[in-house]
Amino acid sequence: MPTTAPGPVTAVGWWKPSRGVTWQWQLDGAIDTSVDVEVYDVDLFDTPASTVASLHAQGRKVVCYFTVGSWETYRPDVASMPASVKGGTVDGWPQERWLDIRRIDVIGPYMEARLDLCKSKGFDGVEGDWMDNHLQDTGFPISYADSIAYNRWLIARAHERGLAMGVKNAIDMAAELSSEADFEVNEQCAEFDECATLTPWISAGKPVLHTEYNVTPPSSAR
Repeated sequence: MPTTAPGPVTAVGWWKPSRGVTWQWQLDGAIDTSVDVEVYDVDLFDTPASTVASLHAQGRKVVCYFTVGSWETYRPDVASMPASVKGGTVDGWPQERWLDIRRIDVIGPYMEARLDLCKSKGFDGVEGDWMDNHLQDTGFPISYADSIAYNRWLIARAHERGLAMGVKNAIDMAAELSSEADFEVNEQCAEFDECATLTPWISAGKPVLHTEYNVTPPSSAR
């Protein structure tokens, strides 16, 4: 079945982060709320609404992390995903399987429920992981166009809920998605000499929330 195109976006406001924002990225463990940054990026399921409220009281914005391109066995909503859209195992993550993102009719309600949870907990935005399934060994014939259509659908669904939408990696789609999404989360563009591909985000006045694991990040990464 072909991927469904994005529907209309309800005219609501949402947070639009600016270039140069400081951020803290912590996806497991008790959240350290003492880090002096403007944005926290934390796990959707493991972070209670009280932590989001505490960070808001300190003047922080808070982003919910969840995967949009895979299915994880340990999440509380696992039972709602049918086997027909589950593909191969994600390399390095044996408890995670790729999703057939072409089937928005099937996985769309699942992702919308996650967006609703993000909104209900008071988050300001979303970090969607695995937004480049066309580059992965998913077991499905997913094309670049399929990924673009799915990601645009996600951006629209986040915006209609008043949530900013961030794109995780997916650097080959920067030129197209930077005009619609609100920020980029990037891993290791300096190590892999890929930072120049992210300039569409900077040109659009939108931040690249960047991290490196093995090299010192460039000062221009944000």
